[in-house]
Amino acid sequence: MIPLMTHLPHHLYTGAQVRELDRFATDSFGISGTILMERAGTAAFQYLTHHWPKARSIAVVCGTGNNGGDGYVIARLAHEKNLSVKVYQVGEASHVKGDALAAVQRLEGAGLSPEAFSNPDLSRVDVIIDAVLGTGVEGEVSNYYRQAIEHINQSGRGVLSIDIPSGLHADTGVALGCAVKASGTVTFIGMKQGLLTGQGREYCGELVFANLNVPMEVYELRPPSAERIDYQRVKNGLTSRPRYLYKGDCGHVLIVGGDRGFTGAARLAGEAAARIGAGLVSIATRPEHAMVLNASRPELMCHGIEEEASFQQLAERATVIAIGPGLGQSDWSKKMLGYAFESGLPLVMDADALNLLSQNMQKRDDWVLTPHPGEAGRMLGKAVSEVEQDRFAAIEDLVNTVGGVVVLKGSGSLIKHGDELVQVCSGGNPGMASGGMGDVLTGIIAGLIAQGLVLFEATSLAVALHAEAGDQAAKVAGERGLLASDLMPWVRRLANPANT
Repeated sequence: MIPLMTHLPHHLYTGAQVRELDRFATDSFGISGTILMERAGTAAFQYLTHHWPKARSIAVVCGTGNNGGDGYVIARLAHEKNLSVKVYQVGEASHVKGDALAAVQRLEGAGLSPEAFSNPDLSRVDVIIDAVLGTGVEGEVSNYYRQAIEHINQSGRGVLSIDIPSGLHADTGVALGCAVKASGTVTFIGMKQGLLTGQGREYCGELVFANLNVPMEVYELRPPSAERIDYQRVKNGLTSRPRYLYKGDCGHVLIVGGDRGFTGAARLAGEAAARIGAGLVSIATRPEHAMVLNASRPELMCHGIEEEASFQQLAERATVIAIGPGLGQSDWSKKMLGYAFESGLPLVMDADALNLLSQNMQKRDDWVLTPHPGEAGRMLGKAVSEVEQDRFAAIEDLVNTVGGVVVLKGSGSLIKHGDELVQVCSGGNPGMASGGMGDVLTGIIAGLIAQGLVLFEATSLAVALHAEAGDQAAKVAGERGLLASDLMPWVRRLANPANT
């Protein structure tokens, strides 16, 4: 048996790095490519029989590389268990070499031979095994590979992808023109960073990891490219509170925002800061909005602010400023942003604060910026599509441009600070694609900074906790219709790890 992990490893790698790990296992520890291929096929077959226990017929679609070799192993194992198996070869059979060729020969020795892929009727099988393309693919998928991928996607059958959905880029998580949309993916040896961000999460389906019993010493030879985080990984940053604590010890968050038509954003950020444990939360907003905000959540101290002197009086009592939720881009908004810059306090910047920043870029170390791809594009002078084409490159560019800590939000949010590894949050769900979710995250980050966490630690914890709160809230009634305010009870519960 090859252990399968649904709780994914925390070290992430590029496709090239995983191929190096594979080579280290062979060269330094004497594990042959054939053995690794047999283990990979065995692990995938275990997943197949567990998740589709009633399947009696499978189609295995193989490319010409080692990914196809894994597919031949699965086909042979299924054939030996008396399943009805069809094996289809995509690409010239003469191009199959090395360990993959040996796997074909073992398959043929068991009495089963591949046939050329020529638009077979895949809708008649129970499960399709996608073993067409691996991690080495670069450039847009075309010709017969594209045809095979589209045929698999149109079949209406469950699909198990081997190592990576064919056509998905291992480093960026971007479909290279087209990619297999899998029901599940079993990936091997090293967790590829692109599987956890951008389009990767959608194309992989359920993601499972198998290290193929590679010795741990192999991983010491190649440092990872990124790190996966989730709530369980970072919750130890929430230490228990001493009994003598009072509100002044827990920090004071100043939320700046709530321009005309946007009061709700500032309200959400303020409550999130309070729910995560900030001792005091003030809101600097339009004068006509202060009473409304205070009435809806009396624990928030709401101030109508127009002039710098009034703003600075608030800032002198604050620990951190969170600016952007409902800020707008009016003259009032620009004044508030200027006052915040001059306060000398650490800043958490979101929404229109980022849009205003993009008009006059600055760089500093004492802030956290939380752009979604559109805001990131405006700061970098790029289209959203360029940002999403390589999220890892985009966040590197952002940190180099603006300094501090940056969160590139989206499916598989990325966090980066200085020379630290990029962190990839594996939590969250599509229900969180709704108004106000970013405001809640801003409040959580600011609330943790107010309580004494350093900026990078506070941001990592906040992103993971925010994602977990969204996942827990979605379990109650589903993803569709999930509201930002639905997260508040979970934010409070997760802020107290003894409750989880």
